[in-house]
Amino acid sequence: QVQLVESGGGLVQAGGSLRLSCAASGVSFISYTMAWFRQAPGKEREFVAAISWSGRNTDYADSVKGRFTISRDNAKSTVYLQMNSLKPEDTAVYYCAKDRAVRRLVITGTGEQYNYWGQGTQVTVSS
Repeated sequence: QVQLVESGGGLVQAGGSLRLSCAASGVSFISYTMAWFRQAPGKEREFVAAISWSGRNTDYADSVKGRFTISRDNAKSTVYLQMNSLKPEDTAVYYCAKDRAVRRLVITGTGEQYNYWGQGTQVTVSS
């Protein structure tokens, strides 16, 4: 049974940093692209960042480029999201997700590409 468990969320002032973690179990983690999405109150879920199964390729939403960094540790079956220079508009519940395809060559921010999701971790950025 695949499980994704996020942690690291919290309350931070604008300009601050947080590091989110997502620990995976029940899956051959090294074979899958992993991604982070977020959903703010009253808004649709949006793509944040993705990293290929090899770790060599990454993709980011324009809104977080230069501020957020996605990485993975395949030995620990964990994907991370380092968030710097946080803004109030980054406030949301952050979810990690696993690609439905093994070793996909092209990574995207399309939600339908992912078939397992964590329970989410709340990030609140105060102004």
